Amino acid sequence: MKTTQLLRRLVPVLVASTFLAYGSAALAQTAVAAPTRVRATIEKVNTDNLEVSTKAGKKLTLKLAPDLMLFSVTHAAITDIKSDSFIGSAAVPLPDGSLKALEVHVFPAGMKVGEGHYAWDLGKKSSMTNGTVGDVVVTSGRTITVKYPDGEKKIVVPADVPIVALDKGDRSLLVPGAHGVFFVTKAADGSDVVGRATIGKNGVVPPM
Repeated sequence: MKTTQLLRRLVPVLVASTFLAYGSAALAQTAVAAPTRVRATIEKVNTDNLEVSTKAGKKLTLKLAPDLMLFSVTHAAITDIKSDSFIGSAAVPLPDGSLKALEVHVFPAGMKVGEGHYAWDLGKKSSMTNGTVGDVVVTSGRTITVKYPDGEKKIVVPADVPIVALDKGDRSLLVPGAHGVFFVTKAADGSDVVGRATIGKNGVVPPM
């Protein structure tokens, strides 16, 4: 076989191999970057990190990212959910295809975070739906329609389901005894870094 013919055969193979290797590396980096949700109580606040205790009693040190994003969590009511409200709801599927809410959190006007429908970790087959409220129907139960770019979901909200309000917060929320959901990623040095967190005010435990 001539050298030119051999090169013509080898070049596409080498390019494909390089692409696959690069793609695999990119996927690995993406997987590493995906945050883990840590539900915990703050025990101690330091200059650049928090010492927390998880629900399972595990002690962790969480480093605070310089661009840390914080949200406060306070009690709310079903009457705070109106048409055009932007909400989120962790839920589980019902036989008819609708969802049964495990909690509902209402965002402040003008704020849209995590819009869409995706898997969540609040129970078996649980999901999170963040979107804009369409209809709110109150009969023997309460059913809300939540719309997002790729579709919509009907969510049944039982009377005993916690409903909370989210708002922008700052580091004054970080006090011993406060409960939070911390979105954590692994840094290159192995430390756990918090880039975003929802923190309960006045003893509220974020239900999401």
